[in-house]
Amino acid sequence: MNSKLNIVVRVDLDHSKAQVIAKGHITIHSVNALYVVAKRANSLKGGLDLELDVSSALVDEEALDMLRTASETRHLPAKIDPDQAPCTISVLADRRHPRRTAARRLAA
Repeated sequence: MNSKLNIVVRVDLDHSKAQVIAKGHITIHSVNALYVVAKRANSLKGGLDLELDVSSALVDEEALDMLRTASETRHLPAKIDPDQAPCTISVLADRRHPRRTAARRLAA
């Protein structure tokens, strides 16, 4: 799996939808790149439904938890979006178990 993150954005302003597709390895550090892209997409039009598709990426468990938290709170992290603009995010993740980090493997 490539450690470099590849992100593609598809936007349909007529239907107020955007899809951010990520491939590569998503860690607790690289997830910030997804947040920045999501913030930019969200700023294009108010009320945009944003889908983060990470189903083709290798996602660390902690990073997936961070994405799900943003989805549940409907806000991006404050360090990414200090204004805390509403952001309707849905996370499309692979049904397989996410990758566990070394710290979690040692604790198990």
